[in-house]
Amino acid sequence: MPLQVTHLTKIYGSQKAVDDISFTINKGEIVGFLGPNGAGKSTTMKIATGYLPATSGSVLVSNLDVAEQPISVKKIIGYLPEHNPLYLDMFVHEYLNFIGKVYKIPSGLLKQRVNELIEMCGLHLEQNKMIGSLSKGYRQRVGLAQALIHNPEVLILDEPTSGLDPNQIVDIRKLIKEVSKDKTVIFSTHIMQEVQALCDRVIVINRGKIVADDQLKNLTGKKQNTHVIVVEFKEKVLTDDLLSIAGVTKIVVDGNQFRIFSEAAIDIRPELLRFATEKGFSLLSLKQEENSMEEIFRSLTSEVIA
Repeated sequence: MPLQVTHLTKIYGSQKAVDDISFTINKGEIVGFLGPNGAGKSTTMKIATGYLPATSGSVLVSNLDVAEQPISVKKIIGYLPEHNPLYLDMFVHEYLNFIGKVYKIPSGLLKQRVNELIEMCGLHLEQNKMIGSLSKGYRQRVGLAQALIHNPEVLILDEPTSGLDPNQIVDIRKLIKEVSKDKTVIFSTHIMQEVQALCDRVIVINRGKIVADDQLKNLTGKKQNTHVIVVEFKEKVLTDDLLSIAGVTKIVVDGNQFRIFSEAAIDIRPELLRFATEKGFSLLSLKQEENSMEEIFRSLTSEVIA
């Protein structure tokens, strides 16, 4: 298993920042690690990379224990922290060479590897510029390049698109997707579109505890407290008529479409079809609305954990 977290706990004074969490991430997975501020995301990532000791529990990276073999683990992990720590007075090419030497990449391979990362991360025009003169988007590219310079098995990214504009976010997203094809990736973010664009699986942490761990398609397809059907008729239909259908609790009109709410346990689609047939209405569309990641996130992280 590339990344295995078992009963991990981190305590600061009287506060449990991470509270007995366990999960495993397999090779080739892209996992979104979500949670509100202070939920324990960054603490978990710092422990997994060996930058913080755990109070109890363990983290294995490719069967290497982070606490017992920290140097060996760092050789196979690429890490981009939330606050990208770059040497601003170094040039891009110079900095990547320096990081490659830290990882003891043989000099014969280092030049080739730096050139590969500069091309892959879109830094060709910036490679001879001082890092301090770069925009935040390009600094993130440099940070990602340093995380990849030693070709790690596991890539850990903490808020990789924080503070970027929409164009920069799209660029970094494409880059993460490209480089993750043969790696295990876990990244934290507050941007739900990021999750839907990149992730195979989502882990949600709240107040130090894992409150959800599932495939993205399963999470977005699960019924929460309500069931929503979006329907459009060819003819004019009165809202009061739709409210008379058994099981309907609420209706929201959106242009020519009706968003029809019912209790989660009730599937009103057969009743809608019967209603249309009896009234002689033509259905232009009828579909079940999946729960958005924003709604799922709010539902999971607003609950009080005992």
